[in-house]
Amino acid sequence: MEDKGSYRNPYPSTASLRWGILRDAFLAPTRSSQPQPTEDYYNKLSAQIRISRKTTGGFNLIPCRIISKCEDVCVSYTLPLEGAPTLVLNQRLDNTTTSVNLINDFHICNQFAIDNTGLVCHWPSEDVLAYFCLSHADMFRSKRILELGAGYGLAGLVIAASTDAVEVVISDGNPQVVDYIQRNIHANSGAFTETRVKSMLLHWSQEDVSNVLNTFDIIIASDCTFFKEYHDGLAQTIKSMLKRSEASEAIVFSPKRGNSLDKFLEKIKEIGMCFSITENYDKEVWQRHQFFLNGDRSWPNYETDHCYPFLVRITL
Repeated sequence: MEDKGSYRNPYPSTASLRWGILRDAFLAPTRSSQPQPTEDYYNKLSAQIRISRKTTGGFNLIPCRIISKCEDVCVSYTLPLEGAPTLVLNQRLDNTTTSVNLINDFHICNQFAIDNTGLVCHWPSEDVLAYFCLSHADMFRSKRILELGAGYGLAGLVIAASTDAVEVVISDGNPQVVDYIQRNIHANSGAFTETRVKSMLLHWSQEDVSNVLNTFDIIIASDCTFFKEYHDGLAQTIKSMLKRSEASEAIVFSPKRGNSLDKFLEKIKEIGMCFSITENYDKEVWQRHQFFLNGDRSWPNYETDHCYPFLVRITL
């Protein structure tokens, strides 16, 4: 019979893993001849960096293909619109979560009090947001646009390349992610015609943003409501950044993820904004959602709560 009193958790605590990261950082230069930590050890370390559950599939609404791999992966996106340009995005390789990356990610996440979701993968809600923006290009014409929590910036780049927006600001709170955004803006600069496009390091609790308050006609975001401790900052950022106009709005795509989306919407209402939420907002997205629910194995373990993004429209 198992002696429950002597049971030991096979996984280290968060504290011990964090000390392990610091120990590795300090000792690395002096122990090159010593045995290195195993892959399993760093897998446990990576679990302590703030990420939501990583997806294993996507809606594949915008055709893409890998065109090169080196330190990063370069992905070409073919926009499904006549005359639209092809976009190229640099992304971190999925298998480059080395000890150095983990230590660097850990320090940055702690320094800026942020999560690491923007570097983990290209999230399905971003694909849906980009497709929605492409399908509703007229609403962005001659407008100033801000993307929050942009990750690699696909949706913002789609707007910049295909909608004749006046300005697109693509932001994230993680400086590593913003570096990728800036590289992707530079790589696609020829596709933007007259639209001004820039990256921005924007933390949702940041106070010194007076130069962009009440500036944007439309704010977009995808899959940004998972961590409840960020709800207040996200809601306040949307309220402070939107232009004071009846036509201004935020467009947010997010799965329910338990009660996290509902809690975020409670915060939106609490600070005096209005919202609507729509489940079936696009024929193609809904059709693919139904396919996944009914056994399409191209997205293993698909479930509505975690994977299907609802459309939320927020107004002042």
